Amino acid sequence: MYSVLSYRILLAALLGCFFFISCENDEQEVDRVSKKMLGIEEATNIRINYTSGGKIKSVLTAPLMWHVQDTASYFEFPNTLQADFYNDSGKIESVLTARYGKYKETQSLVFLRDSVKVINIQKGDTLYCEELNWDRQRKGMEFFTDKPVKIRTKTQVLNGIGMEASQDFNAWHILEPKGTVEVRDLN
Repeated sequence: MYSVLSYRILLAALLGCFFFISCENDEQEVDRVSKKMLGIEEATNIRINYTSGGKIKSVLTAPLMWHVQDTASYFEFPNTLQADFYNDSGKIESVLTARYGKYKETQSLVFLRDSVKVINIQKGDTLYCEELNWDRQRKGMEFFTDKPVKIRTKTQVLNGIGMEASQDFNAWHILEPKGTVEVRDLN
């Protein structure tokens, strides 16, 4: 009644339906497999010393670091980090903390986010923001952001949008100050 060709067509249609029904990609599984294919090195309880001319300039510590080897390699710090910056006398002049950081090797650029805080130890000035960039090639104004910032000094709390600051947090300025700012009499 049915020809061999009819059976083959029916069998092909049933197999095709089976593959369409059973072939479903779970996004989490695809992400997990994709991440395994990338070259990722993991280090725990790290301490990295940055020196210049034989003098320590900063010390970076973090509980976890990933070195992702992709088309553009980068280092990721997913579980907090701290950077202590030293002056030429070997004393800490500022401390930076954040819950997340990413260092792009080829650009020499660090992106920080989530509870970012920079403290100038001598002056006591403190920066609070949610995102901050640290570009070591921008001499004099290494820290910058275009996001909301709050700076607390010994006498004031200043708010605004955007900021540039030196790495030691001795010099800084808010790009778009917001709120009331007290001006002292210069006479």
